[in-house]
Amino acid sequence: MTDRDVHLPVAAQPTIDSIVDYTQAAEDAGYDCAWLPETWGRDAVTVLSAMAERTDSIDIGSSILNTYSRSPALLGQTAATLQELSEGRFRLGLGPSGPVVVENWHGVEYGNPLKRTRETVEIVRQVLSGESVDYDGDDFELSGFRLRCDPPETPPPIEVTGMGPKAVELAGRFADGWHGIMLTPDGARDRLEDIERGAELGGRDPEAVQVTTGVTCCVLDDTDRARELARQHVAFYVGGMGTFYRDSLERQGYDEAIEIHDAWQAGDRDRALELLGDDLLDDLCAVGEPESARETLERYEAVDGIDAIAVSFPRGATEAEIRQTMDAVAPDT
Repeated sequence: MTDRDVHLPVAAQPTIDSIVDYTQAAEDAGYDCAWLPETWGRDAVTVLSAMAERTDSIDIGSSILNTYSRSPALLGQTAATLQELSEGRFRLGLGPSGPVVVENWHGVEYGNPLKRTRETVEIVRQVLSGESVDYDGDDFELSGFRLRCDPPETPPPIEVTGMGPKAVELAGRFADGWHGIMLTPDGARDRLEDIERGAELGGRDPEAVQVTTGVTCCVLDDTDRARELARQHVAFYVGGMGTFYRDSLERQGYDEAIEIHDAWQAGDRDRALELLGDDLLDDLCAVGEPESARETLERYEAVDGIDAIAVSFPRGATEAEIRQTMDAVAPDT
């Protein structure tokens, strides 16, 4: 059975309590994991700590902590600490993000994201083992670091993001899980082939890699408003967050992604939204009435190899709209 996760809102929330409230509501509704992004608001680790202390059964995870703004040793310490605090419910989501975030926000050279992700995963695993960390890589050289506390009895899984074929192949080769976003069901099937190829290269069983696909959802009484919010959300990511989302959609056969990106970059937001047609919106998002949204999620769940669907929400959705959507597509509904 496919898990139903929730990806907590990306847009800034008024308080930490409000984020914890969403997590508690997700736990009550039967969601399996609450994933917290780290963007330009509060740091994720502090908020994840509050989530861990105020919930009992739902898994909590970072999606994502980027591999440039924290060292691998610190990420290992963080994972060990949150696994202890949550009593074994933590999942570490890592990824390289992109140059828009890494270089513009953090002032760090982007470099080779695949190599950095692989080395980070390997070092975090060494830290979580409790043994002395000695590592000689291309991006990192470490010696002598060791946890001065008991390592987790059960290490948290290390799950990575990635959009291109090589990045997804890396997940299949080295990581415990992979998170995909901005994928149609058919697009997800293509990326699962990359997971299988990577697992084969790593001598692993592909089924050992937990595959989570994020789907933007918006279920409202006002279906036009729901579609407007989802359209603005997708256009922002395709047009305003580098080229990764544009390229991902182009690989899936949506050539209009290039025009959407170019219009957004030129400052013509109305044109970008106009270019994002209903067919693309409905292929990518679960929007509108509850029944149609649940049917969309079922199309993802029908893809052999997807282990979890992470329900996410448009950037512009209000608290009431987020809660209505969360309730409408909850696993217990």
